[in-house]
Amino acid sequence: MSQALTRRTLLKAAAMGAAAAAFPRRATGQASPKVVVVGGGFGGTTCARELKRKGLAVTLVEANAIYTACPFSNAVLAGLRPVETQQFKLDAVEKGGIDIVRQRAARIDPQARRVVLEDGSLLDYDRLVLSPGIDIRLDALSGYDEAAAAAMPHAWKAGEQTTLLRRQLEAMDDGGTFVLAAPANPFRCPPGPYERASLIAHYFKTHKPRSKLLILDAKDSFSKQRLFQAAWQDLYPNMIEWVSLSSGGKVIEVDAKTRTLVTDFGRHKGDVVNVIPPQRASQIAQVAGVADRSGWCPIDPVTFESRLQPNIHVIGDASIAGGMPKSAFSANAQGKVCAAAISSLLRGEAPTEPKLINTCYSLVAPDYGISVAGVYSPRNGMLTEVEGAGGTSPVNAPPAFRAQEAVYAETWFQTITSEVYG
Repeated sequence: MSQALTRRTLLKAAAMGAAAAAFPRRATGQASPKVVVVGGGFGGTTCARELKRKGLAVTLVEANAIYTACPFSNAVLAGLRPVETQQFKLDAVEKGGIDIVRQRAARIDPQARRVVLEDGSLLDYDRLVLSPGIDIRLDALSGYDEAAAAAMPHAWKAGEQTTLLRRQLEAMDDGGTFVLAAPANPFRCPPGPYERASLIAHYFKTHKPRSKLLILDAKDSFSKQRLFQAAWQDLYPNMIEWVSLSSGGKVIEVDAKTRTLVTDFGRHKGDVVNVIPPQRASQIAQVAGVADRSGWCPIDPVTFESRLQPNIHVIGDASIAGGMPKSAFSANAQGKVCAAAISSLLRGEAPTEPKLINTCYSLVAPDYGISVAGVYSPRNGMLTEVEGAGGTSPVNAPPAFRAQEAVYAETWFQTITSEVYG
C-alpha cells in the first residue's frame, strides 16, 4: 500500500474517531437549545447524529422515506449493482433519539428562527443546519426542461432518473451512440461524469461492443483527468471520445424530440443522451436567503455558518466550500465539523479551527479504481487545500493496485452508509 493511501487512511480514522462530549442543559428554568437539521443525506444525517451525541435536542426534517445515495449509482447504470443497494431508511437514526419530521421544509423565517413546514406547522430553532443538496437548473440550458429530462435523463439525483437511464441503455441497439453532456464547474461530484462514461463503456464492451461514447464538456479539464484518460486508452480504446470546451464541447441547446445536442460548432445526435445540466443549491436555500447570486451558499469555513443569515449553517453540496469538492465524503466531514462548532457556539465558546478531509474514489471498471484525496483548512476566509497533504493514485500503477483501490471504494461506501444510516 502506498504512503499516500496510508496517510489518507490514518487521517480519515482520526477525523471519524474523535470522541463527542455531552452537552449540558441550560440553567434551571430554561429550555435546552434546539437545533433543526433540514436534509437527510450524508451531510444532514451525519450532523444530526453528531449533535445528538453532544446532548443537544435535534429535529431532522426529511420528506423522503427512502434516501437513494448518489455514490456508486453509476454502477447501477452499468448493471453492476441493483438500485436497492443504494437505498437507505432513517429508522436507525430515529431509534437513536433524533426526532424526524417527514415533511418538506417550505420556508425559513431567519428573524423568528423558525422553519415553516409544507403543512403550515412550525419548528423553532436556536441553530438551523441546511443540508439540502442540489437542484437541477432547468432554466440554464435552452430546451432542457422536465419533459426533456424524461427523454434525456440527467440521473444526477439518484433514484427514478437512474433507473430511467439504465432502461434506455439496455434498450439501445449494439452499435449505437451514447452522448453525455458535462457541465461547467461547480457541480456535484466533479469526477462523476467521467466515472459514468467509464462504467457505461464497460457495459458496452461486455454487452454492446460496437457502441461508442461521446462526452461533450463545458470544461477544458476535469478531475482525475490523466488517470481517466490513461484508463480509457488501456481498457476502452477507440470507444470514448472527449470534446473539451475549447474544441466545441459546450452544449448550448438541446432538442429532446430528436435527442440532439447543439454546440457552437455543430449538432450531435445520440441514441441515448445523458444531459447533466448546471446546478445550484436546493430551493429551500434560495428561499432562506442563504444563497448568493451564484446560486450557492457562502459560509464561514470554521463553523459553516451562513455569511448571509445568522444562526443558519449550510453544509454539503449546497455550500461554497472553497477548494473542497461537492461529494458525499465532504458532506460527511462537514456535518461533523458543523456539529462541533454549533456545540461550542451554544456553550459560548469559540469553535476550534478544523481540518477537513475528502477522499473520492472512482470506478473505471469493476476491478479498476482510482482516487484523489485532499486535506482542507480555513485560510483567508475560505477552505483551502493543504499543500502536499493529498494527492491522486499513481498514473502508472499495476493492475493489482487498481483492483485494490476498487475494493477500497466498495469498503468506503459500506463504511460511510453504515455510519450514517446504520
